[in-house]
Amino acid sequence: MKKLILVFVISILNMHEAFGQKAVEIIQKAEDAIKGESSYGKFTMNIVTPEYQRTMTMQSWWIGNEKSLIVIIAPNKDKGNKTLKIKNELWSYLKNTETTMKLPASMMLQSWNGSDLTNDDLVRESNLAKDYNSTIQKEEEIGGENCWKIDMMPNPQAAVVWGHIYYWVRQKDYLPALIQYYSEKGELVRTMKFSDFKNMGGRFIPSKWIIESNKKKGHYTEFIYNEVKFDVQIPDKIFSFRELEK
Repeated sequence: MKKLILVFVISILNMHEAFGQKAVEIIQKAEDAIKGESSYGKFTMNIVTPEYQRTMTMQSWWIGNEKSLIVIIAPNKDKGNKTLKIKNELWSYLKNTETTMKLPASMMLQSWNGSDLTNDDLVRESNLAKDYNSTIQKEEEIGGENCWKIDMMPNPQAAVVWGHIYYWVRQKDYLPALIQYYSEKGELVRTMKFSDFKNMGGRFIPSKWIIESNKKKGHYTEFIYNEVKFDVQIPDKIFSFRELEK
């Protein structure tokens, strides 16, 4: 009887490990599909609140999660403002005053350009497959597509913001469908929805991302890709202070 119980326990543990490994692979495929090793793109950001709406057009260069430069190209009053990220540090350049400022820790939780993203989101954009323990919770339909619902809990040593994440990945193409972000207290803080799936830059990707605030009613931000290229060669000078202040 003891041997049977031991075999049963080992089988359960092996099964749990297998599901965990499969969950990690699913998350990695979903993240790689929408990021690539490097990328260049133009996108529109629509900020919607009960009081006002605001639209900005930007172009961006990314190398993994390590470096990025985001430049506002419209409207005219914001044109030329830039955000530079190098690892876990962030700088902001304001064209009108020609000033560059490194953002201190006290400003990390402030809104990025008035959106539902914070400065900290850009700095701490993490490798989800690495920073979280993932398991497949169940299968569920999102937007008419069968998805895996992945339960993600942060590794103790990972420097991440979220206390819990649920991540839905479409089974047919391993693309993200929905993500829910929870605080360390277990409160749902925001929801990210992916839609308008189409071929762009040689890949089939969601061209619209909507980030809804679950703390502020009626607040959400749309990111709409106008153009994107993946795995492109990006000169390192793009991420220099000379380029930031150019």
